[in-house]
Amino acid sequence: MILAAVTAGLLVVATVLVHYEALRLLDWAMRRMDLHRLRIVFIVLGCFCAHIAEVVIFAVGLYLSATWLELGTIEGAVGDGFRDYLYFSIVSYTSLGLGDIYPSGHLRLLSGVEALIGLMMITWSATFTFLEMKTQWKDGNNDTHGNNDPR
Repeated sequence: MILAAVTAGLLVVATVLVHYEALRLLDWAMRRMDLHRLRIVFIVLGCFCAHIAEVVIFAVGLYLSATWLELGTIEGAVGDGFRDYLYFSIVSYTSLGLGDIYPSGHLRLLSGVEALIGLMMITWSATFTFLEMKTQWKDGNNDTHGNNDPR
């Protein structure tokens, strides 16, 4: 159990660092864009890529925890490969929880932690996007063509 808790902690730290750096990079890059609407698309796509990277981090962590550390397995409609861990990671990160694949052993702790950190990272992305939208709306929602109409 201690090994699973340490593994979960390392995965959380890696996820937070990736997300922080992604948002920092997005903030830096979007400040150089003239088109406000393009900035929002850039933010959404950038956050999506960050979330995919974070899902992969947890998938690798789950896979290595199952195969090398023998902390448990994923069961249900599974094959024998990494793709099942990637799919399970996406389902856990987003808190979708379909139930066709489920963890056993100490992987249950890792999947619960992934659901919690996924919720936090998705909320962080939503907040980041909201703050940019609030800035645009405060600035009159101008684009480079002088169009102030929000439609």
